[in-house]
Amino acid sequence: MGLYPKDRDLTEPPRQVELPVRASDWQARPSELKLRLDAFLARFLRWRSRSSIQGLIHDGYVFVVARSPERPGGTEDPRVEVRPGRKLLHGSKVIVKIPESLQIEVPAGPPEELVLLWEDEWLLAVDKPAGVAVHPSGRHLTDTLIQRVQAHFQSEHSRTGGALKLCHRLDRETSGVVLIARERRAHAGVMRAFERRKVEKEYLAIVHGVPELVSGVVDLPLGQARTGRVHLKMAALADGSPSRTSWQLVEAVGSCSLLACTPHTGRQHQIRVHMEAIGHPLVGDKLYGVSEEVFLRNARGELAADDLAALGLDRHALHNHRLAFEHPRTGERIEVVSPLARDLEAYLDARREPAGD
Repeated sequence: MGLYPKDRDLTEPPRQVELPVRASDWQARPSELKLRLDAFLARFLRWRSRSSIQGLIHDGYVFVVARSPERPGGTEDPRVEVRPGRKLLHGSKVIVKIPESLQIEVPAGPPEELVLLWEDEWLLAVDKPAGVAVHPSGRHLTDTLIQRVQAHFQSEHSRTGGALKLCHRLDRETSGVVLIARERRAHAGVMRAFERRKVEKEYLAIVHGVPELVSGVVDLPLGQARTGRVHLKMAALADGSPSRTSWQLVEAVGSCSLLACTPHTGRQHQIRVHMEAIGHPLVGDKLYGVSEEVFLRNARGELAADDLAALGLDRHALHNHRLAFEHPRTGERIEVVSPLARDLEAYLDARREPAGD
């Protein structure tokens, strides 16, 4: 098996590369024998998704030097297919190689500041800035939130063997609370709580217009939009997945409003789609607030002054304000709050009536 699959266009960057590596290798320990290859690599390429690791394997960047009692030194047999489900036996060595021509340089200099909202020995909560991806993917491969956390807790990261794990995700433009586990049992417990909808979530959103009521519930099934040019776009569909969002008016400010939104389900873009469906799209929302063409121009880096004027903000006005959950190790109730992001507060301040004398 060669390094370059025959049908691969080498002018394309590798998918979701976390860090630039020319060659890295890891030896399977006795406790790791009989692990699947993709599960083994997940222990070292810690911030990659399983599908991303499988992509590296399928694209020909992963090699296995198989050891056996007959060949204790191991052998790399090009006739043997390297598959994600391949089992590691007898202390095999796994090698990951990415061509130098496809390397992505990590910017030099100290990591960006990390704002901690809460922590204990099992979990921590950080305040994610808008514009920062939570993990490497697509075009956003460096300076992600999880990489900032890794850099901040570098000694701990080394000591725990990479146990720092995201418990949930936010869109790149969304700011606010992100919960991260420091060890595997805590991570599993929080993930179960999210899956069972036992985590209370409250977002703050700035929307266009002022609702007629002070509170309400949007109960509209959501699914992938069947029209348009953006494949990740969602829409309210009669045959979609059940989706429910409650909202409450916090403040009316001129021609916009600050709402507190609670998603009772966890669908993609749920709050953004539900608010657009009731006639109050989020300020700055390129996909649901203005037009699909604005979203596409932004993806190409071609936003014009007229686009920015129509958007009002350079990102959608959504902030993960509060998370509350039962601690998976202690059983106590934990509530983490992030104040409204400065850019959103500034947007409201600019539209508030000046105080009288």
